[in-house]
Amino acid sequence: MNPADMTAAHRSLAFGTKIKVVNNANGKSVVVRINDRGPFVKGRVLDLSKAAAQKLGFIRSGHTPVCMAKVG
Repeated sequence: MNPADMTAAHRSLAFGTKIKVVNNANGKSVVVRINDRGPFVKGRVLDLSKAAAQKLGFIRSGHTPVCMAKVG
């Protein structure tokens, strides 16, 4: 996973799937492409690249509740 790209890791979504991710705390959203597997931390369903986390405004906290939906 390239930290500068708008990408994410998910355990079961097909590679290349695009999803819209919305930060529940501030309403910011991004579209990312699934290109990796993970996360492997209990209770988490999505790992975002650093660039995506920064656009969503939670780079300092490391994690935040989000909503996600497939695009297209």
